[in-house]
Amino acid sequence: MRKTPLMTCLAAAMALTGAFASTTATAADQPVIGLITKTETNPFFVKMKEGAQAAAKAKGAKLMTAAGKADGDNAGQVTAIENMVAAGVKTILITPSDSKAIVPTIKKAQEKGVMFVALDSPADPPDATDALFATDNYKAGVLIGQYAKVAMAGKPAKIATLDLFPGHPVGAQRHNGFMSGFGLQALDAKSNELSKSAEIVCMADSFGDQAKGQTAMENCLQKNPDINLVYTINEPAAAGAYQALKAAGKEKGVVIVSVDGGCAGIKNVKAGVIAATSQQYPLKMAAMGVEAGIAYAKDGKKVKGYTDTGVTLISDKPMKGVDSKDTKVGTDLCWGNK
Repeated sequence: MRKTPLMTCLAAAMALTGAFASTTATAADQPVIGLITKTETNPFFVKMKEGAQAAAKAKGAKLMTAAGKADGDNAGQVTAIENMVAAGVKTILITPSDSKAIVPTIKKAQEKGVMFVALDSPADPPDATDALFATDNYKAGVLIGQYAKVAMAGKPAKIATLDLFPGHPVGAQRHNGFMSGFGLQALDAKSNELSKSAEIVCMADSFGDQAKGQTAMENCLQKNPDINLVYTINEPAAAGAYQALKAAGKEKGVVIVSVDGGCAGIKNVKAGVIAATSQQYPLKMAAMGVEAGIAYAKDGKKVKGYTDTGVTLISDKPMKGVDSKDTKVGTDLCWGNK
């Protein structure tokens, strides 16, 4: 197909920003689906992209991809949406970096007939997108909270929480779910605020990043060197927390629990770095999103509402009364460099 001036400009913009991985459809009747993730480096989103690419290829669709520079990069996601709409995309799959700030841009695109499916992270409000395919993040938090409660064996808990950043639904749901599972009073799954309690002696933002997680844990240890339980938003943050604890000579006396289920994280569970993690399934989210986009292209029917894509507690040290699977199962189902 001969490139038009518009397509040439778009291709140049894509090359400059590194945001897009493919161009528009080569045939007028070929469904074109967009995928916008928070980052291009987090293994979770790498696997999500791979899943979407595989599903699109198998189903004869064309996939355009974009990503923010880091968690919280709303401007990058806004630009990606605008470029995709200009390129004729009719379905956009998105993991919102800023769940509230992205909503006005989503609404403008919806007015032009674009269907939005949130993957992993809901918008704020959740019904700002047509549908959500995601882990039940509150449940993921509850599972590791229940595990941690039994693992502590009645010892008074001095908890550090290495959270995402303020106001993000996923961060709040996992944090509050953890607290609920541990038996602490917490806000419900609809709240985007982080609950607090006397048992939580330090709360810090890790942005889901290993280096920031390590710094956050170092700061928490300075405030309270007797921390004996650490909740982390994800496994990179957990790895950072462990490094800080190890440097302080405290790694053997602290229980770390997390969420993700990536292959590196499962290896850390097997090695005893992380006691337990709640495993989620990004490839499934992406494949379902692509299928929904193809269906919309064919019959104009939009997918609606929330679909739970599943979560499993993984640990090699099972706790009585807490359902879990071992790292063999976790490795079979993990994502990102097995």
